[in-house]
Amino acid sequence: MNNESEICFAAEPTLGKLAKWLRILGFDTSYEPGFSTKKTMDSGRKNRILLTRTERVRDGKLPQEFIFITPNIPFEQLREVIDTLGIIYTDTRPFSRCIRCNTRIQPVDKESVRGNVPDFIWQTRDIFQICGRCRRIYWPGSHTERSHDIIMRLFDRYDNR
Repeated sequence: MNNESEICFAAEPTLGKLAKWLRILGFDTSYEPGFSTKKTMDSGRKNRILLTRTERVRDGKLPQEFIFITPNIPFEQLREVIDTLGIIYTDTRPFSRCIRCNTRIQPVDKESVRGNVPDFIWQTRDIFQICGRCRRIYWPGSHTERSHDIIMRLFDRYDNR
């Protein structure tokens, strides 16, 4: 794909894990677990690609682009989105969005997170990022490494480190 416009999604409430992984990849992904499919569709009208598992949506005429998600397994769902849109690794910005609220996260000075992260983390890590909206703090750790390995396999870039 690799075009200049950012790819944005609106995910139905049944696609929470897919939404989380799209956010991990850096895609603006609207997801509200309490929303109805109709409300999700309405949020999708803002230049978002609707991700749906609702049959009546697939069979109806929609004024927006959508992808009907068929697999039940989240990573297969993610693969379906990647393959359908032709997304390539350079289209992604891994670990650039808050997985909770979808806001872009920003680097923050280590000293400013003292007392807000576990002592061991503060003592052993130097890089921190924070969500300006929900204030969640992120740092590279084993979860980041595991996620990175999954991303590399998704895009066939795994280098057997």
